[in-house]
Amino acid sequence: MTTSPADVSAGSDSATGRPRVVIVGSGFGGLFAAQALKNAPVDVTLIGKTSHHLFQPLLYQVATGILSEGEVAPATREILRRQKNARVVLGEVTAIDLAHRTVTSTVLGRTTVHPYDELIVAAGAGQSYFGNDQFAEFAPGMKSVDDALELRGRIFGAFELAELATDQAEIDRLMTFVVVGAGPTGVEMAGQIAELAHRTLRKDFRNIDPTTARIILLDAAPMVLPSFGERLGDRARRQLGDIGVEVQLGAMVTNVDENGLDVKESDGTVRRINAATKIWAAGVQASPLGRSLAQQSGAELDRAGRVAVQPDLTLPGHPEVHVVGDMMSLDRLPGVAQVAIQGGRYSADAIKRRIAGKPAGKPFHYFDKGSMATISRFHAVADIGRFKFEGFVAWVIWLALHLFYIVGFKSRITTVLHWAVSFLGRGRSQRVATQQQVYGRLALEHLGPDFEQSKTGGLTDEEPVREDLTGRRSA
Repeated sequence: MTTSPADVSAGSDSATGRPRVVIVGSGFGGLFAAQALKNAPVDVTLIGKTSHHLFQPLLYQVATGILSEGEVAPATREILRRQKNARVVLGEVTAIDLAHRTVTSTVLGRTTVHPYDELIVAAGAGQSYFGNDQFAEFAPGMKSVDDALELRGRIFGAFELAELATDQAEIDRLMTFVVVGAGPTGVEMAGQIAELAHRTLRKDFRNIDPTTARIILLDAAPMVLPSFGERLGDRARRQLGDIGVEVQLGAMVTNVDENGLDVKESDGTVRRINAATKIWAAGVQASPLGRSLAQQSGAELDRAGRVAVQPDLTLPGHPEVHVVGDMMSLDRLPGVAQVAIQGGRYSADAIKRRIAGKPAGKPFHYFDKGSMATISRFHAVADIGRFKFEGFVAWVIWLALHLFYIVGFKSRITTVLHWAVSFLGRGRSQRVATQQQVYGRLALEHLGPDFEQSKTGGLTDEEPVREDLTGRRSA
């Protein structure tokens, strides 16, 4: 690939003369909005930070070796290949200019400006460390494929290193896994690490006993799965205990380093947990684009950086700008996939109505399809309206719903096969773990942004030639 740092304009007019709809983000909100515009007389440009659509609710299964990354992250271009009015562009959006109606994106030093007539911002959210971003070096989150692969390397690598260790204290540190955050992601992650240790790896080692691994689920809150209510939260906590997960509530993490973490109890005392593998599943922070939109439109921001939108999901004073998913704040709606999907479809419908000269529709109304979380093999909890399920029935509901929303027939088939291997048997289909997975993110951050351009070329005459930061010839 050859790139240049020069600005590239997408043009001021649509080649077809049709309204230009720019969608920021290839997650649930952005993708479903694009698909809803399939037959509309518009030109759609979907800008994605990655080249894939991520089924984020199943990332923990990538991290624990059940699924491959391809099964939860199909290529966005492949999904939209039959949609003739849609164009997919790779790039990270760095600026949105509401006054001039442009979106600026960049990738590997190449900057592109995209004019729009209608804009849907669905850039999602990242992990929040509550002001302690330094924790990320030692406790990765669960928001991207890179995160999941890094965690897979850390989890499986911890057992491998424990097999080589001779000091019992070091073995204990390597075989202690701490998950911070007792929401659905944290509960599912802790449960699968327990299943991994007690079932999959039970007979694979000679010097260590994986079933003695210590799995700790930490949260400063007083209960597990607080959004599910006390009854299901208590059942989830008991089931976690039954499969070997230590649930520690009312415990706030105050420091994280390479060897473990410090925890402050509700009575103010601080204790130390030595653990090689730490996983952060507590809190989210909306995309920084939210702050830019708020500053330009006068909209308010909440503590998580989400933009307060109008009842029709638009910005105040900007009916052409729609904000959906984890970036929007409206009626205390949760940051779940269904909110993004329904918001994306609603915004697409609003755009079609505006183009057709029809009056605006009713305000956005979220239809809550319920919440669910798996705890272990054949056991889950589900909160669906007035009905609350647990155990095997909830697990079957969870299974069917997630299969339904996985994009692509091929992905559904391979997912079922891998689930059969993991849930009916003891195996894991995806146990490859490399040093590159574990340390690649940290190495790239250390080298800095200039490294990317030094390896991809595309320099202009005005740009001084940079030294290759690896000391090798560029590929």
